[in-house]
Amino acid sequence: MTAEAVSRRSRITPEREAELYGAVLDLLREVGYDGLTMDAVAARTRSSKATLYRQWGSKAELAVRALRSQKRVNLEDVDTGSLRGDFHRIVESEDDCRMEEDSALMRGLAMAVHANPDLHKAFRELMVAPEVTGLGRVLQRAVDRGEVGADNPALPYVVHMLIGAYVARDLVDGRPLNQSFLRDYVDSVVLPALGV
Repeated sequence: MTAEAVSRRSRITPEREAELYGAVLDLLREVGYDGLTMDAVAARTRSSKATLYRQWGSKAELAVRALRSQKRVNLEDVDTGSLRGDFHRIVESEDDCRMEEDSALMRGLAMAVHANPDLHKAFRELMVAPEVTGLGRVLQRAVDRGEVGADNPALPYVVHMLIGAYVARDLVDGRPLNQSFLRDYVDSVVLPALGV
């Protein structure tokens, strides 16, 4: 994050920021990204549009930061001593209800990402990049511990496997994503591909 972005965002208390993010997520669930407007956020949160633009710069950044704010665990901080333990800790960080809500929200945003370059850029920078970096550190610790070979050809594709599970569950099975499915997927697909 740039110094300018930190300076912009430092004027709002963490409590007020959480309130704003909650309102943005509610609006995204109600009207989708295309229907989300800064006017609607301002009205819902009793803020001014100028304040919102000053703090976040764009609707895309505000929407993605709101989504990011719901992450309960920072992947870089997960270190149980084993790759299986790390993956299970990550899966267990979200409850089934939240996972189902977030999956629906992510599906809606994924469609909007393809039609909106600003949202695509914000999504990659603020949502995808930190997750890829965190997952890379989890995997590197597994390599350092000797659990996974550094030359394992599946290593570069773990993020793709995990995203695939999120997308495919509803699409293929018509069922919501939940902890049980993700644990089984990790144990049956991801870990065997890594030789664990």
